[in-house]
Parts: sequence; structure tokens; C-alpha cells
Amino acid sequence: MNKPIYLALDFPTWEQTNDFLQKNNLEGIPVKVGMELFYREGPDVIKKLQAQNHSIFLDLKLHDIPTTIYKSMRNLAELGVDFVNVHGLGGADMIKAAKQGLVDGTPHGKSQPKLLVVTILTSMNQDTLTNQLGIPHPLAEMVTHFSKMGKDQGADGVVCSAHEAAKIKSVCGDDFLTVTPGIRLADTNSNDQQRVATPKLAKQIGADYLVIGRSITEAENPKQIYEQALKECNNVNK
Repeated sequence: MNKPIYLALDFPTWEQTNDFLQKNNLEGIPVKVGMELFYREGPDVIKKLQAQNHSIFLDLKLHDIPTTIYKSMRNLAELGVDFVNVHGLGGADMIKAAKQGLVDGTPHGKSQPKLLVVTILTSMNQDTLTNQLGIPHPLAEMVTHFSKMGKDQGADGVVCSAHEAAKIKSVCGDDFLTVTPGIRLADTNSNDQQRVATPKLAKQIGADYLVIGRSITEAENPKQIYEQALKECNNVNK
């Protein structure tokens, strides 16, 4: 795992995205494409990034009735990305439908995208869960609940805080993937994230893949910061 970091391309257009990647010599690194960019540019942005040898985590966090999710995932499977995801709050039937959509939609001879379940967003804390969503259970307990439910329905892993990765592994097994956003280098702002970790800490406590955005994209020297984070990850002794 030489490049376990997906760079979050939180830009509004392909032009700005491409300019950033080219200007900072970041061609070919793994990237995360979220709603802002995908909804503006559509599937073409995936093809353009793949033409530049980028592996892709397509982060759309789908959440709808099982039939709609099945049909959506069947279409997304054709794009050939590494990861796609759904919200755990959609329930077991929705996750199962998402997995079946990927199975049915992946072209013969192509790799099937891995399905991730979003547990609790890293922008949320216990207060959000209890007082805004009306969920009385401890946040950590809900994260493990969604993880186990996802595994039971065929998901390949979860999106979670790095601080929950070890517990998820203990419940779902070492092969169950943990993809962790909310990663911040030690001297950068946590912005709107609540449950954050440094790259080194995230790897030490069980994260398989990290997602880093503003710590890199807003840095004075993005390539240097990316390489610094990569070095932290690859030098961790588990």
C-alpha cells in the first residue's frame, strides 16, 4: 500500500481541478471525487481523471429506497472506480441492493468497485447525534452497528473516523476496510470536522485508507504536504 491517501478534489469545476493537479505535479495520485465536482461535470470527470492514471473514490453517499439505489449503483459500476458509498442510515435492504447493483453493473472482465458504508459523518459528534437526530445511543456504538450491518449485507468496508477503525476491525475483521476522512496534519486547522486525526495516528490505530482535502489543497506547497502525509503513513510500524 504505497499510496494509501486519497486526495479530496473539492473543486467546483474540472478546469480548476485539472489546473490544481497539473500545477502541483500531482498526476496519478489516488483522488476522491465528491458531490460538488461530480454533479457539475458528470461521469466525464471520472474518465478524464482515469486518463491521467488516477485511482478514484467516488464519494456520493447515496441514500434512497433500495430499488433506486440498485439502479444507481448498476450505472456507477460501469465507471470503473475503486470505491463508491452509501449511507448506513439507509438500512440493510438498501446496502444489499447497492451491492447487487455493483455486481450486476460491472462489465465482464473489469474490477468491481468496492462498496463502503458511511457510518457517522466525521463532522458529527455525540451532541449532533442525540439532540439533532434523536438517536440516544453512544456514537461509537452506532458506528459499530452500521459497520456490522454493512458487512452482513456484503459491503467491503466503511467510511469512519480514524478513532473508530480499531473497534470496527475487532468486530468485522481485519479484511473489512476502513476509509477515514477527517485527516489533518498536525499544524493545520480542523475546519468543520469534529473527529479528526493526523495521518500517522490514523494508520497506527487501524485505518486502511485516508482521505485528505484542505490540509493539502489549501497548503502553500500541496505536493510537499501530500508527500509528507504519505511518508507518515508508510513509515508506521503496526
